Amino acid sequence: MNRIDYTHCPVCQSDRISYKLTAKDYTVSQVQFDIWECAACTARFTQSIPTIDNIGAYYQSAEYISHSDTREGLINRMYHNVRKITMRSKQNWVKTAAGVKAGKLLDIGSGTGAFLHHMKQLGWDVTGLEPDAGARETAQKLYQLEMLPIHQLFELEEGQFDCITMWHVLEHVHDLHGYLEKIRKLLKPGGALLIAVPNYTSTDARLYGEYWAAYDVPRHLYHFSPVSMDVLMQRHQFQIRQKYPMVFDAFYVSLLSEKYKTGKDKMIAGAWKGFRSYWKAWRHVNKCSSIVYEIKAAED
Repeated sequence: MNRIDYTHCPVCQSDRISYKLTAKDYTVSQVQFDIWECAACTARFTQSIPTIDNIGAYYQSAEYISHSDTREGLINRMYHNVRKITMRSKQNWVKTAAGVKAGKLLDIGSGTGAFLHHMKQLGWDVTGLEPDAGARETAQKLYQLEMLPIHQLFELEEGQFDCITMWHVLEHVHDLHGYLEKIRKLLKPGGALLIAVPNYTSTDARLYGEYWAAYDVPRHLYHFSPVSMDVLMQRHQFQIRQKYPMVFDAFYVSLLSEKYKTGKDKMIAGAWKGFRSYWKAWRHVNKCSSIVYEIKAAED
């Protein structure tokens, strides 16, 4: 299988990169992947990743909730219950960032369409892009949403969107810089970009180390810190205006991480460590398990 081996940091192009740890793909292949770190921008990245034409096999699992919408297992049922709460947070972040109650929204990596459906019901003109054909089919069945294949991102008319969202998507994108360059052109003047990504400098990441579920190798190609996100955005003439904690991610990720580490669904231990991460994030957003970045084009 063709793989990509980096000689320079995929975020900032520095050659000051070195091995950091090894993590396992617990979801699909059970294969281990090395994670390297850049000394210049602090980004981490998965080394020897499958190419874009070969990585699809690593998403083929009923356990991969964003594509299957599965409710199997206690953790996945909890995910669905929490999603109802986080959906309201997302709608508020969109309205605040875009500065309009209802406008044109592009969601990249829409999964099975729950967020798009929610925003459409609120009056937004929505467009969704999703690489997985099965997820697009599920979105059509559940919500009558006709989402587009991901490659059509580069065919969309520029300057038309009030807000573009990527909820836990940027870390999956092979063409990292190509996407960000196109996204900047798709936004209206004053439009906003919202990106949610896991934070490897979080409390739960420190507690679980190689077992931290949000490493999710090899599907997660990059592992961002707040510093590396700032560097990446500046490279594309963006400014981070605000950061919001995704507080429930600490619990979900900790429960999964505890299962990976012990082989058991240890609810109490996972919930306790999730609470510790949540408490840290409540006071310091940069310690949150996942962070939402509100971003706008840099002013001249």
